[in-house]
Amino acid sequence: MRAWTAPEVPALTDRFGAAPAVVVHDTSTGRQVETRPSGTARLYVCGITPYDATHIGHASTYLAFDLLTRAWRDAGHDVVYVQNVTDVDDPLLERAAETGEPWDRLAEREVELYRDDMTALRMLPPDHFVGAVEAMPRIVELIGRLRTAGAAYDVDGDLYFPISADSRFGDVSHYDSETMAELSVERGGDPDRSGKKDPLDALLWRSERPGEPGWEAPWGVGRPGWHVECSAIALEHLGMTFDVQGGGSDLIFPHHEFSASHAQAAHGTGPFARAYVHAGMVSLDGEKMSKSRGNLVFVSGLLKAGADPMVIRLALLAQHYREDWPWTTEDLTRAERRLERWRAAAALETGPDASGLVAGVRSALARDLDAPAALSAVDEWVDEALSGTAARPDAGSPATMRALCDARLGVAL
Repeated sequence: MRAWTAPEVPALTDRFGAAPAVVVHDTSTGRQVETRPSGTARLYVCGITPYDATHIGHASTYLAFDLLTRAWRDAGHDVVYVQNVTDVDDPLLERAAETGEPWDRLAEREVELYRDDMTALRMLPPDHFVGAVEAMPRIVELIGRLRTAGAAYDVDGDLYFPISADSRFGDVSHYDSETMAELSVERGGDPDRSGKKDPLDALLWRSERPGEPGWEAPWGVGRPGWHVECSAIALEHLGMTFDVQGGGSDLIFPHHEFSASHAQAAHGTGPFARAYVHAGMVSLDGEKMSKSRGNLVFVSGLLKAGADPMVIRLALLAQHYREDWPWTTEDLTRAERRLERWRAAAALETGPDASGLVAGVRSALARDLDAPAALSAVDEWVDEALSGTAARPDAGSPATMRALCDARLGVAL
């Protein structure tokens, strides 16, 4: 599957050296951990199910991992970034049935809109942008491996993964069984299905139903469960024990728990990822922004209404990625004022020395991608630049400030 075109990213290392190592909050340990890529940094981020446009919650999540990718590159690492697209799943098929549009055409249209939104927001594209449909041979292969390992069983023609097959099950979320059961019901699981060995066991393969698409497999025609899709795609492109598994906090359980367990049970080793990094949820009118609730603010809608993409990006950067936060129209108003000031300062012929600014922004983003602190560092430089009170004005500093904002924050001035 084709990703979107990458924006040009200015290099800072030639003049300022490499940025510091990046520390992130690892959900599986509950601690701040320093990422230590062995050579190339490897990142997997769970992508969209393409039955509706990109909303602000999506954009906020993908911005977090855009910042991580930029931080790694500025620290001197090559990065392999993988993102999937769940282009066949129940929500997509249900929306297609409601609208009468073929499911694959709906998916293709929404993926293209997603590409447009990501391009406008200057998100770095993944190196591998992979749909479940195109990954079907790898998914079938992984399920076959789980069957051989005794980590799959049949329930009326469907295949399930027993949680007992992975001794590490629970190491991602550390939730108790009651919480897992509640979240399973809320997030697409079927703990009450008769015939399962354990209520939490997850669907690996759904046998073909009338009117649904299906693919050939040695155990029968059907389509994969949600979690095994990401296991297979990550293993193919990153291998076991890659650096960071990322996504929204609503994916901690069951999705990331089971994606890890499928891979670990199939390979008899682990962990699936060294760190699990999760972005907070964005709410609107007091409820989490989600397609199922319909309380969405779409990136494409804001752009059509005339919002500068960099205003949208700055509005998102003003929130720490791990925090839950409410979206309001005032977020855009504040970001618009900030962007006007930044652009005015960047257009000056001289400004305060920018070496401290570079160090400040890099330091903030190395501390668990603290974008609000990075914005404050830029604000302080801008205030001094616009006041004209710099003790030793530097003719090159506005250009440095522009390059820094572009390279590390993705904000084009």
